Amino acid sequence: MNIPIDSAWLEATLLASVRMAVFVVIAPPFNSRAFPAMVKAILSVGLGVAVSGTISRNVPAMTDAAFLIALAEQLLIGAALGFLVYLIFAAVEAAGSMIDLFGGFQISQAFDPTLSINGAQFARLFQMAAIALMFSSGAYQVVLAGLARTFASLPIGAGFPATITASDVATEVSGMFVAAVQIAGPLIIVLVLADIGLGLLTKVAPALNAFSMSYPIKMTLSLVLGGVVFIALPAAIQSMTDSAMRLLGGGFQ
Repeated sequence: MNIPIDSAWLEATLLASVRMAVFVVIAPPFNSRAFPAMVKAILSVGLGVAVSGTISRNVPAMTDAAFLIALAEQLLIGAALGFLVYLIFAAVEAAGSMIDLFGGFQISQAFDPTLSINGAQFARLFQMAAIALMFSSGAYQVVLAGLARTFASLPIGAGFPATITASDVATEVSGMFVAAVQIAGPLIIVLVLADIGLGLLTKVAPALNAFSMSYPIKMTLSLVLGGVVFIALPAAIQSMTDSAMRLLGGGFQ
């Protein structure tokens, strides 16, 4: 009994699954420990099978050496795609960490094993809010669909895109910090002004010891005005997403 096996389809499926697997391991929210390893593996293979029918026609015949080279290329491409998505979530987490630092919540910093976050209240709140919004809005489907479309802009066998340089990566990382400042900026300004006001009050009336009230005042301001930072959240994320799409030649479009 002979069972015909399409070697081109099998190679395309394996290579596509490798790109998907690396992306799922690195990119939030799929990298969360809330997703069991078996679920990640099944998701990666399922996505690889889903796109294999389209890409198998464009995969050239490969020798063993060429297949290993293509395998390494898929590892790098999947890692790059996952890293760009990770930067967006890292900007949101960094914004929360900055608010924790200026608002006095940093003293209660702890590690969250579920989200793999080492931060205080606002850092964890912002990360959970970003994940909740991603699933409630169906944005995760857009991310997965964009990942599937990267096989059109970055096909198997075409090599790693030479247009991505160290300068581009540095620009993306610096853009993450800029986005974090844009998100948390309004509240940070209020907290800095509160410190200045308390300093002036201590200078005018040293007996009041105004700095003893610093922590409760800043924490209250952080809790009351915390919702203001969400105004800048969509624009900052959209800007970083557009930049990532331009860097990868429209792979997520």
